[in-house]
Amino acid sequence: MQKLFQRWCCAITLVVALLVLLGPRKVYEGLVYILRARNPLRIIEENFFACDITQKGYEKKRSKLLGAYMPHPPGKSPNSQLSFRGSQSALVPTGLNICFLWANILGIKISTDGFHSRSLILKQASMAHERRPPMAPSASRYHRRRSSGTRDERYRSDVHTEAVQAALAKHKERKMAVPMPSKRRSLVVQTSMDAYTPPDTSSGSEEEGGQGEGTPTSSQGSVSMEHWISRAIHQGSTTSSSSSSTQSGGSGAAGRLADVLAQTHVENHSAPPDVTTYTSEHPVQVARPQVSTVPRTTPKYGNAELMETGDGVPVSSRVSAKIQQLVNTLKQPRRPPLREFFVDDFEELLEVQQPDPNQPRPEGAQMVAIRGEPLGVVTNWPPSLEAALQRWGTISPKAPCLTTMDTNGKPLYVLTYGKLWSRSIKVAYNILHKLGTKQEPMVRPGDRVALVFPNNDPAAFMVAFYGCLLAEVVPVPIEVPLTRKDAGSQQIGFLLGSCGVTVALTSDACHKGLPKGPTGEIPQFKGWPKLLWFVTESKHLSKPPRDWFPHIKDANNDTAYIEYKTCKDGSVLGVTVTRIALLTHCQALTQSCGYTEAEIIVNVLDFKKDVGLWHGILTSVMNMMHVISIPYSLMKVNPLSWIQKVCQYKAKVACVKSRDMHWALVAHRDQRDINLSSLRMLVVADGSNPWSISSCDAFLNVFQSKGLRPEVICPCASSAEALTVAIRRPTDDSNQPPGRGVLSMQGLSHGVIRVDTEERLSVLTVQDVGTVMPGALMCVVRPEGVPQLCRTDEIGELCVCSIATGMSYYGLSGMTKNTFEVFPMSSSGAPISEYPFTRTGLLGFIGPGGLVFVSGKMDGLMVVSGRRHNADDIVATALAVEPMKFVYRGRIAVFSVTVLHDERIVVVAEQRPDSTEEDSFQWMSRVLQAIDSIHNVGVFCLALVPANTLPKTPLGGIHLSETKQLFLEGSLHPCNVLMCPHTCVTNLPKPRQKQPEIGPASVMVGNLVSGKRIAQASGRDLGQIEDNDQARKFLFLSEVLQWRAQTTPDHVLFTLLSSRGAVLSSLTCLQLHKRAEKIATMLMERGHLQDGDHVALVYPPGIDLIAAFYGCLYAGCVPITVRPPHPQNIATTLPTVKMIVEVSRSACVMTSQVISKLLKSKEASAAVDVRTWPPVLDTDDLPKKKPPQLYKPSNPDTLAYLDFSVSTTGMLAGVKMSHTATSAFCRSIKLQCELYPSREVAICLDPYCGLGFVLWCLCSVYSGHQSILIPPSELEVNPALWLLAVSQFRVRDTFCSYSVMELCTKGLGLQTESLKSRGLDLSRVRTCVVVAEERPRIALTQSFSKLFKDLGLHPRAVSTSFGCRVNLAICLQGTSGPDPTTVFVDMRALRHDRVRLVERGSPHSLPLMESGKILPGVRIIIANPETKGPLGDSHLGEIWVHCAHNGSGYFTVYGDEALQSDHFNSHLSFGDTQTIWARTGYLGFLRRTELTDASGERHDALYVVGALDEAMELRGMRYHPIDIETSVIRTHKSIMECAVFPWTNLLVVVVELEGSEQEALDLVPLVTNTVLEEHYLIVGVVVVVDIGVIPINSRGEKQRMHLRDGFLADQLDPIYVAYNM
Repeated sequence: MQKLFQRWCCAITLVVALLVLLGPRKVYEGLVYILRARNPLRIIEENFFACDITQKGYEKKRSKLLGAYMPHPPGKSPNSQLSFRGSQSALVPTGLNICFLWANILGIKISTDGFHSRSLILKQASMAHERRPPMAPSASRYHRRRSSGTRDERYRSDVHTEAVQAALAKHKERKMAVPMPSKRRSLVVQTSMDAYTPPDTSSGSEEEGGQGEGTPTSSQGSVSMEHWISRAIHQGSTTSSSSSSTQSGGSGAAGRLADVLAQTHVENHSAPPDVTTYTSEHPVQVARPQVSTVPRTTPKYGNAELMETGDGVPVSSRVSAKIQQLVNTLKQPRRPPLREFFVDDFEELLEVQQPDPNQPRPEGAQMVAIRGEPLGVVTNWPPSLEAALQRWGTISPKAPCLTTMDTNGKPLYVLTYGKLWSRSIKVAYNILHKLGTKQEPMVRPGDRVALVFPNNDPAAFMVAFYGCLLAEVVPVPIEVPLTRKDAGSQQIGFLLGSCGVTVALTSDACHKGLPKGPTGEIPQFKGWPKLLWFVTESKHLSKPPRDWFPHIKDANNDTAYIEYKTCKDGSVLGVTVTRIALLTHCQALTQSCGYTEAEIIVNVLDFKKDVGLWHGILTSVMNMMHVISIPYSLMKVNPLSWIQKVCQYKAKVACVKSRDMHWALVAHRDQRDINLSSLRMLVVADGSNPWSISSCDAFLNVFQSKGLRPEVICPCASSAEALTVAIRRPTDDSNQPPGRGVLSMQGLSHGVIRVDTEERLSVLTVQDVGTVMPGALMCVVRPEGVPQLCRTDEIGELCVCSIATGMSYYGLSGMTKNTFEVFPMSSSGAPISEYPFTRTGLLGFIGPGGLVFVSGKMDGLMVVSGRRHNADDIVATALAVEPMKFVYRGRIAVFSVTVLHDERIVVVAEQRPDSTEEDSFQWMSRVLQAIDSIHNVGVFCLALVPANTLPKTPLGGIHLSETKQLFLEGSLHPCNVLMCPHTCVTNLPKPRQKQPEIGPASVMVGNLVSGKRIAQASGRDLGQIEDNDQARKFLFLSEVLQWRAQTTPDHVLFTLLSSRGAVLSSLTCLQLHKRAEKIATMLMERGHLQDGDHVALVYPPGIDLIAAFYGCLYAGCVPITVRPPHPQNIATTLPTVKMIVEVSRSACVMTSQVISKLLKSKEASAAVDVRTWPPVLDTDDLPKKKPPQLYKPSNPDTLAYLDFSVSTTGMLAGVKMSHTATSAFCRSIKLQCELYPSREVAICLDPYCGLGFVLWCLCSVYSGHQSILIPPSELEVNPALWLLAVSQFRVRDTFCSYSVMELCTKGLGLQTESLKSRGLDLSRVRTCVVVAEERPRIALTQSFSKLFKDLGLHPRAVSTSFGCRVNLAICLQGTSGPDPTTVFVDMRALRHDRVRLVERGSPHSLPLMESGKILPGVRIIIANPETKGPLGDSHLGEIWVHCAHNGSGYFTVYGDEALQSDHFNSHLSFGDTQTIWARTGYLGFLRRTELTDASGERHDALYVVGALDEAMELRGMRYHPIDIETSVIRTHKSIMECAVFPWTNLLVVVVELEGSEQEALDLVPLVTNTVLEEHYLIVGVVVVVDIGVIPINSRGEKQRMHLRDGFLADQLDPIYVAYNM
């Protein structure tokens, strides 16, 4: 009472308020609505849900009732169909709006769904009014729209289409522009890229500088995609025809973006905010790259100019605007909440999905099994099917059994029962007696034989099938293999092999049409067993003797036939059907369908399996019916042929699919005299597909006027395992309508039945498929886990207990047990029956009156984030997106792929050839929105392929598993791809919070920190090494050279080889000394240089460079070696030379005559102003006299030379090397490699920086060994040059780069035998060292070792070195000491800066090879890069080095060395705080091994992981590009090279494509999947480029930052750029 009193008080208060606000009239309208509408609506809904009225009637009555309360323009009746104008508020009266409020207060429940969906639909209509002409009200509108041929009734319903349009209208209001992919012109079919690129203003750039919100600040900022696309279509003729992304002007947003970036100074080098999560409060920030104040080399790609801000960020770029557009789109909140994973002890623990407390749950009582009617025992039913054939073949031999049609629709052949009987006997006799010998027949009773007959020859199939039954052999009907590579053909072969099939029966025509080998025999198809092909035409068979007669038994439990079934994964299973099951099934069908003798049945279905076989071949013979068989080839020519045959033969029954009904609808306009009144039953074979209801309704609507009665349409449900599951009976009572249900898709996804739903946008209308078959028992069990009975309002898998089902999967006892021997259990755990049930593979429920409803198939089920979605429902939603001129309706495939522990939905459709790029993209984006709105699930990938390219089944459908296989292999070749990983993948692991590392407060006991040994190691102590090295007494290299010129003048130090392996030139100690003197004289006299002046040496790799270097030392100048410009690419390479010359403050340039001319050429002057060069000295013309005296530095710590190079992060830096460091460096290498004057060393390196320069120019002079110099560029002409030289000169030690090793591996892979025959022998090689500044590339070194193992190369000889900017060589394998070790670490642990050793082959394991032995005199410690504290053993940290040959510091123009001062002068924050360390900038770890080194101590191995500058901080974890790149390269055979870099926290992956440009789009899903699976990262942008676009330096290292700049400046000319949503 109290509650009622409160409600009335509220009501009175509300009345007063509303009277004041709205006036009495509006309030009155609301009250009237409640009182009038409440009861009638309830009555209508109760009638509908009790199946007393149809859905159509329900909607008609409801709209009529509610129509009185809807506004109508003057002159229009309430019932007419209108197109509404105006705003949404005009659509529903205010009184109606407030009536719900009334109802709420008074406790009255009103169903709002009608208003909700209708108002949305009306809203869509009002928005679309300008685009669509109003439709005239007409009674025949429904009829006309379907007869136009533009619509497909499969997967279609008006309600669903309206719902999709309403959902899209909702999206339109808040939709932001989606960045379109960029294509090269050769990939674009019709229109240009520029024509459909959305304007940069639509990327919402107004908010970038200020609010940073995901929504535009004004209406201008939200220019919709549709508006743009329509503009593009209208202005198509005036737009630029270039589709390449290289030509783009400076757009407004890109410019503003660049301004923002240029003005953003982030002092701490923090990563930009992660814009891929919800958070959009903070503005977009971009970290400044760590670039020294030295201007960086400006990379150029092709002829494009790169304009940069001071921070190296491109100014004008369409790409950066597109990425910003993508970022803005990703800022929008995603609907599904992030289901986080957590990391514990480096193991990603999947979060157990917590069920949503608000999700619908089944509430009904437990269901009870439903029993079908008893199977009536008729006295004249034959004891077996063969007995039936014998009866009709002898008593009615002239009765027609089967009529076949030709492609013109004319009767081709009539098979009578007499002919069928006699020919079947003939076939049976020949199978048993004419194959093999009398003693060893090939086929015995019980053996399996294949039946291979085309779809247009049912008569031959029928004869062969019954021949097998009479011979008691088991027929296995299969499709005709047209080629050796048919879709799914291999799996069919596996089935035949497992069944032990050795004989295939076929027709004469089919045998002639099979592919033949050169000798005329049929080749063995892939995966097939060896078969004997046996033709069953009578003319090829022997007549059986008069005394031979087949033994006809009663039906028993022997196998009658095996029907093949293709599973979801493409595998093919054989379902065995026993003779008793076969007979019982025919009897059940006869009783259900009311079949009688001599009835005519038209069959359009495949007669080899399923409904077509059961009705058209088996049951028809049992009842002596006449079958009119319509081949698929005739249906393609004349879709109306089956209806014509029904009329012509006055057929009582027709067996069709909804596809055939649709085709008839399309074609029926041209046919006048159609009369379907003879039909008493139209069996719809795919009636279990919920979307067949629209075909049935439309077909009835059109053909009801042609005599078709509503009760004639009989959908059925069937499966290979359970045969016919249910079928609607033909009734004479036309007043009893079929059962219908309107189910909530939201409820279905949770496995429950919800008829009434608040939001009517997403509903599925299902029709009944009749009742349970006679003699069968049916129940519904839960699809997963124990087969427990479902509740009455729960969706589950239908299970049948009957004699008339399949018996087993042939040869698969385990799967048979799970499918054919199921014992459903009640909630108490007790089985409901002592007899086993068979799983049907159909999902559904049993409704009121025992009606069976099917909502989908197990094979089409996709479980995404714990919710079930049916592939057919997704197809229907995709096809409801109008206009449908872009894709073919019948050619769409939906399947799921497992990525990152969950299923992801993939949609593939065939695109019409006349659809444009922008049309397709618009359709794709609308499909994504529609599926998201209707099904509340994201689509992972949507791909459009060219017409007629998807693999087809023999009857023309899409072969789903083969399509999925092509997608996973990267062989689908789509023409458009849209990936949406950001919206779909919500289960990424959450990074664990970084633990505070060991700090100064930690307890240090001796060399232990936090209980672990401090990670420090050192090479041999230089002071303790005893050697009789005379060079030690000299402080300067120039003195060593003078000493060698005096003591061993004729000893050859350098030998330069040509590309043919011949000695081009050589230098002895004396020759080098004399040449250096002349160069010193020239520098003093012609160059007028003073002590300490800088000289740029611009030489090709050779002896001139060495002489010039020592000439500089003799003159007291500081040399800088510079790579000369490339003559073929002078515009790109010359500015780099000029920059180094300027930055190094070189007083003059020394070079050869050829390069001197090149620097002054016209091409050079176009790139660089010739007048700005310092004096250029040509050393080909040297003075004859000696210098008055050779320069001797006063202090060994003065500068010896500058080592200039560009790091992989794009930083140009010159490192100062003192005389002390240079001599110490040479000595360290000499001791490590045991170099003496008697040794030869082959060097195939670029001599311009780092260890390559030291080995090329310095070490020979210091150690006295002979260096055989091989310029790496010569290997492009002759890849075998290096290895031939090593063999010819019997070299023990050789040095190369990764690029040289890769060139040899790829170029000589197939030539090892010919090289062996030429005498190539690598058995003398003791050390082959790869010189690099990166993590060792194990895969390359191992493949090199394996490849040349046959030529004598010992695997342990191949090793790597490690150097960096601050110290050019820290590790080098050398000659003594243990072999390089390899460990396997957990890649996931590395992301958290921790090292966890795992076993080889463990998941997520990463092999790391030791980077050589630590050089003598070198000390290493591993320190935390942030706290600068020492770390323990096997902890990942920055490698710090202390030794005599560290660089002295960076040389910079402005002298501002504060930025990098701690690179060379760092101190530990605790522990040994006095030692000065140099920071390498590389992450690595030390590990004490069980091996012992030369001194007997346990060996400490250094493992380099990667550069700190290149490591990417993504989602709170540290990723190394090489790891992601390695995964991507493995993804597809066409990916030759890969580079990754981050941009605004989006991961950009660039791949080089080797192969056709058509393969470019295949790579996008593969790359995205692989990175997700292996690295838990979502790829933001995938860029596919030509080979050679990724820049690589002379050491073979990728220049990722240059690549990034080139990409953002639109200079890569990519084949394809995909922006993942």
